[in-house]
Amino acid sequence: MADQKVISKGGIEKLGMKGSFLKHVKEDGQVVLFDGEIIDHKVGIEYILGILTSVKHGCLNSLEEIDAVGHRVVHGGEKFKSSVFIDEEVKAELVRNIDLAPLHNPPNLKGIYAMEELIPGIPQVGVFDTAFHQSMEPHAYMYGIPYILYKKYSIRRYGFHGTSHRYVSQRVCDILGRDYHTQKIVTCHLGNGASVAAVKNGKSVDTSMGFTPVEGLIMGTRSGDLDIGIVTYIMEKEELGIKTVNSLFNKHSGMLGLTGLSSDMREIEKASAEGNEKAALALDMYNYRVKKYIGAYAAAMGGIDILVFTGGIGENADTTRLGSSSGLEYMGIEVDPEKNQNVRGEECEISTPRSKVKVMVVPTNEELMIALDTEEIVRYLK
Repeated sequence: MADQKVISKGGIEKLGMKGSFLKHVKEDGQVVLFDGEIIDHKVGIEYILGILTSVKHGCLNSLEEIDAVGHRVVHGGEKFKSSVFIDEEVKAELVRNIDLAPLHNPPNLKGIYAMEELIPGIPQVGVFDTAFHQSMEPHAYMYGIPYILYKKYSIRRYGFHGTSHRYVSQRVCDILGRDYHTQKIVTCHLGNGASVAAVKNGKSVDTSMGFTPVEGLIMGTRSGDLDIGIVTYIMEKEELGIKTVNSLFNKHSGMLGLTGLSSDMREIEKASAEGNEKAALALDMYNYRVKKYIGAYAAAMGGIDILVFTGGIGENADTTRLGSSSGLEYMGIEVDPEKNQNVRGEECEISTPRSKVKVMVVPTNEELMIALDTEEIVRYLK
């Protein structure tokens, strides 16, 4: 952590499925794949710890070199407004939040339990996807439903990708040499899951994802903003149950549903270039939705100083960046097409010299943010 040097990275894919494997990237960039029957999270973490300490492939002499473990936890509910040291009370709260994130919090907890068993006594820190957005005011996070339902079930806008929005909004100010606490920033995290956030004077004041990650932008397989009447109409016409309709709008909609081809933006752009009209329409819709949120959040903050693109699409898709910012020149947003076209996954300004708003590409680094939070919290335990 002294020089923020990455000594290894990787992950496990197809956990609990046939063909599961561990991908390990060494410090020198060498990629090593390990196949195995990785049936659950505990076995997966055993694999990871084994590789990290192996003589041939590892970067640690022993597990005693690990001082702390940081966890990305998707949902912190209303309780967690920042990263926290994980104790029994925190774990109990994560269990209570399972209803808010039934697909994500249970495996997050499994990872915590596995570490407790495999490295007893190791300090652990939870870094929440929702925490950064807990600075929103009630007028921004409340929905127009009976207030009693909010109190009873905690139904409100939570927002996600908070760790990414926090990192890039801070990083862009470091790059530009500006005071983070005086800037009005719109951050566009565009990937298979996508969201936009309004960051004013160092705090999130609004974000496009809501009670769940399905609200907001059109995404790879998620519908984004949708008239609730459409949901009930389709349920009635197609005679669909709750689980099926939930799957429809989360896994079979978005760019995949619109094109019938793919959720991968690269494949959709290729199809559009070859004359596929549905692909072209889907791209126009995607860019239009991003543009609307940029304008809305500039209005919410009373202006905009910096516009940031990040995430797999935001960092690499020059056509998406240009398409979603074109037409905003009246707001002082002017993108240089030539600069923009040559940027792939690197920190770079893509605005013209006369642009009043700095338009930047900043690759996200959620892992670094988690590591920094973990180090800071654990330091106070010693």
